Amino acid sequence: QVQLVESGGGLVQPGGSLRLSCAASGSIASIDVMGWYRQAPGKQRDLVARITSGGNTNYVDSVKGRFTISMDNAKNTVYLQMSSLKPEDTAVYYCYADLKLRANYAGTYRYWGQGTQVTVSS
Repeated sequence: QVQLVESGGGLVQPGGSLRLSCAASGSIASIDVMGWYRQAPGKQRDLVARITSGGNTNYVDSVKGRFTISMDNAKNTVYLQMSSLKPEDTAVYYCYADLKLRANYAGTYRYWGQGTQVTVSS
């Protein structure tokens, strides 16, 4: 019904940059919020950044000033520009969307991407 497809992960050296993308498709009426979580081995999945359809953003303190989230509403796509990457940023990054379906506009549902690996290492 709804799919979120991520791209852009990979291996990068400390101090480097990566850009993640996540495109939502399917029977979507509207998207309220899109964002990114990450999960390192042996740790819980934590919120990294989120953005509302109106452009309001929130970041976890550890990425403020280094990561930038943006959204293309027309393409139902969210981006995460990551700069000055550190080894502790290594994790699987998952995008999500809180959205309304064409078949049931009354409810808001959360969908997840499949995850993309980001490894920061020299």
